[in-house]
Amino acid sequence: MPVQRLNHAVLYVRDVDRSVAFYREALGFRTKASIPGRAAFLQAEDSTNDHDLGLFALGSEAGPSQAGRTTVGLYHLAWEVDTLAELKRIAGVLAERGALVGASDHGSTKALYAHDPDGIEFEVSWLVPAELLPETVELVTRPLDLDAEIARYGATTRGGIGVSVPVAR
Repeated sequence: MPVQRLNHAVLYVRDVDRSVAFYREALGFRTKASIPGRAAFLQAEDSTNDHDLGLFALGSEAGPSQAGRTTVGLYHLAWEVDTLAELKRIAGVLAERGALVGASDHGSTKALYAHDPDGIEFEVSWLVPAELLPETVELVTRPLDLDAEIARYGATTRGGIGVSVPVAR
């Protein structure tokens, strides 16, 4: 049987408690299990995974990740939201925390880019439902005008239907 989906990701961080607070407050993750000061296992609000994100402490002396700068490695993780209203809410939360570093319109996805407290980049995106995609999807990167996308698709239109979320039958 082939691989079905990504179950979880694990990040090395300097301070587990600081990272748990960030992912809880910014993205709504909840702690499923932890080893105080050493590790935590977090789950996204609507996830059915045992955990979606593992965090392991390296300590305050750990250097920054060089992945993509001087070494190969993971560029970012991407979390999906169900509506543009939620994407806009999260954009505000990330901006308030000084974590938001970019926002892009990729045609079929509308994406925010941010850094966690250790500078690890992640993406939060909304996927255009399959029925609203053009026949030929152009791969683009343009600045994201979230208000214009809300006017175009609606604030509460469920994203990813027929793309990452099965069509209900």
